[in-house]
Amino acid sequence: MRIAVASDHKGYHLKTTLITYLKKKGYDVIDLGTDSVISTDYPKYAFLLCEKIINHEADLGIISCGTGIGVSIACNKVKGIRCAKVDNIKEARLTRSDNDANVLALNGNMFSYHAKDIVDVFLNTPFSNDERHLRRLKMITEYEEGNYDS
Repeated sequence: MRIAVASDHKGYHLKTTLITYLKKKGYDVIDLGTDSVISTDYPKYAFLLCEKIINHEADLGIISCGTGIGVSIACNKVKGIRCAKVDNIKEARLTRSDNDANVLALNGNMFSYHAKDIVDVFLNTPFSNDERHLRRLKMITEYEEGNYDS
């Protein structure tokens, strides 16, 4: 599985920790930056990560910023991206099983052991393919494409 990973300056330390962790677990990791704690604009990295997923260069994405909120907002502006800002393993499990999220957004200040647990659940939880969830995702896709009829 190919995992794209990115952050802004506030998520840099968590990003580097997670990259090392994911590589040790055997994942193919694509590091999209940032490469330091020097202030930078998170949308740049969010869009870079999402493009890798949309272009099928990565299967899933993990991104972090100071709160995880800014990057999640930016990611969700990209057509075809379902990014979830997650704070615990229950949310990680449900966002994959129910929402088929393809990007995980994390608070860059989260303890690394907690982030690793969330990442493990996110990467190992399959989408349920339950009819109600498929119906809801179809509604979102139709809206993105301008074809939504309430």
